[in-house]
Amino acid sequence: METANAKASSTIMSSTLFLLFGLLMAVFKTTGAEVGVCYGMMAQNLPPKAEVVALYQQKSIQRMRLYAPDREALQALSDTNIKLLLDVPNPDLQHVAASQANADQWVQDNVKKYTTVNFRYIAVGNEVKPSDSFAQFLFPAMQNIRNAVVGQGLGDQIKVSTATFFAALQESFPPSDGVLHPEYQQLLGPVIGFLRDNQAPLLVNTYTYFSHKDNPEQVGLDYALFTAPSVVVTDGSLEYQNLFDAMLDAFYSALEKAGGGALDIVVSETGWPSDGGPATSVDNARTYNTNLVRHVNQGQGTPKKPGKAIEAYLFAMFDENEKEPAYEKHWGLFFPNKQEKYSISFN
Repeated sequence: METANAKASSTIMSSTLFLLFGLLMAVFKTTGAEVGVCYGMMAQNLPPKAEVVALYQQKSIQRMRLYAPDREALQALSDTNIKLLLDVPNPDLQHVAASQANADQWVQDNVKKYTTVNFRYIAVGNEVKPSDSFAQFLFPAMQNIRNAVVGQGLGDQIKVSTATFFAALQESFPPSDGVLHPEYQQLLGPVIGFLRDNQAPLLVNTYTYFSHKDNPEQVGLDYALFTAPSVVVTDGSLEYQNLFDAMLDAFYSALEKAGGGALDIVVSETGWPSDGGPATSVDNARTYNTNLVRHVNQGQGTPKKPGKAIEAYLFAMFDENEKEPAYEKHWGLFFPNKQEKYSISFN
C-alpha cells in the first residue's frame, strides 16, 4: 500500500514539475517579445513631454525610442521603468568620434546623469548611408560611445548599436537570398564585428508599407498588412504568410553572409501611415499596427527563427506636421492633442 502511494506521489510530482517546466519555458520563450513606440518630435503642436510619458504609462507601452537626448523627456522618464532606446543623432557622430573625451562627456550628460532612467540601447546614428559625409565617423563613434558606457559601469545594462534600414539590402527575395549592397557591406562590416564581439543586436528600420507602395503589383496589400489568408511566398522549406517576417528573415540571411549569423535584430521602426499617400488609411494603419503587436506578443518568431522573441518599435507616437512628403506627417498612433487615432492594445 505504501509503495502504491509512493508511486502515486511520484507521478503527481513528476506531472507538476513537467507543467511548471512548460510554463517556465513559455515565459522564457517570449521574454523580450515587446512592442515599443518611437517618440518623434518633428512637430510644433506636441503635448508637454511629461504628459507624453504619462500617456506611455497609461497605454502600458513599456519601451520608447527617443531620437536625440531631451532633458525634459529624460527627466519625465525617471522612475517609470520604461525601457529606453536613445539615439546619438547623425549630426553628433563626428563630434563623438573625434575623441574619447567627447564621447565620455556625451554619455555623462545624457545617460549617467539620469540615474533612474532605464536605458537599454544607444543607437549611434540612424539610417547612415555610405554616401553621407558623416558615414566615416559611424564606427569610431560607436567604439567611443561603447567605451564611455563601459567606463561608467553600464556595459552590462546598455547595448550600443546603430539603426540601419532595409535599403541596405541588395537582394531580399526570396528571404534566403538576402544580401547587403557592397557599399553597405563596407560600411557595416566593422559594425557587424563590433556587435558580435559585444553581444549587441543590430537595429533595423523595417517598413512593409514602402515595399507595397513602391511595388504594389508584386507585393500585395494583404501580404503587407498581415491579412493574407494563406502562404504567399515559399522559400525552400520555409513558408511566409506576411511580409514582415520575410523582410526580417532576409536581413538575417544577409547578416549570415556578412559574418553576423549570431546577431539578433531589433526592429527599431515599423508602422503604417493613416493618410497622405497610396494605400494610406486609418483602417490600414490600425490593421497593420494591431496585427504587428499581436504577432510579436505571440512569441512565435519568424519562419527562419521560430520561437525567437521579436522586439519591435512602432513608428510613431504622434503625427508630426513638420515632416515631408505628405504621408510622413501621418504615422501617429495619437493626434497631437493626445486623442487616440484608433484603439490599439499593447498587452
